[in-house]
Amino acid sequence: IDTACQPKHYNEAGVGRGWRRAANELGLDREDIFIQTKFTTLSGQDPDRLPYDQGAELTEQVKQSFEASLKNLNTDYIDSLVMHGPEDSWEKTLAVWRVFETFVEKGKVRQLGVSNMYDPSAVEYLYKNTSVKPAVVQNRFYADSGHDKEIRKFCLDHSMEYQSFWTLGANRHVIDDSKVRALAVQKGLTPETLMYAFVMAIGATPLDGTTSETHMKEDIAMLNRIQSGVPVFESDIELKIMSSLLEI
Repeated sequence: IDTACQPKHYNEAGVGRGWRRAANELGLDREDIFIQTKFTTLSGQDPDRLPYDQGAELTEQVKQSFEASLKNLNTDYIDSLVMHGPEDSWEKTLAVWRVFETFVEKGKVRQLGVSNMYDPSAVEYLYKNTSVKPAVVQNRFYADSGHDKEIRKFCLDHSMEYQSFWTLGANRHVIDDSKVRALAVQKGLTPETLMYAFVMAIGATPLDGTTSETHMKEDIAMLNRIQSGVPVFESDIELKIMSSLLEI
């Protein structure tokens, strides 16, 4: 589950109630559920619904945000804590990261990541100048960034996870393409689940924000298929249909 301590756009408390209810109904433990949340800096918050003290120092805001996340999410640890975006200077960005690292040292967080960082050199700089290395880069998967080709390679080379969002919305031309639709029919998938399968095939993790139960079932069926060892793409030619449209 991916969320954020940002009441403007996310409902962390709803996630907390939701995973608890699901765990009770399905007989799951906390360890069976992966929860990822984010620290969002002041400029990204609704001033009327701040999760921390507006007048506090940045590092204190990070601590307050984290405590709010633990309370909202009904948990005593976070699997993945992500910076919602870099600060306006490296000094501030690294100050936030240093606080993040203390959460890892205390066993409150299991891994760290960054979102909305589209400069490959910035990702490399963050990696080289931190003690607890970023395990995740979460970015919009779209043409304006060249679909993060360099960043995705850096992630693969350094055992980091590249998480894509806006995977479908930013790439409608691929989903609507006649060749892609024909390939989806051939594979017994929807164009959307074929797109997700492609993103996974190139080593990324697509984030799925659907609220449709039908789409959820389709996406889970695709995941189960991949996890059972049944390939979606059986040749480079099939992969090329997708990659050529994305120009990657």
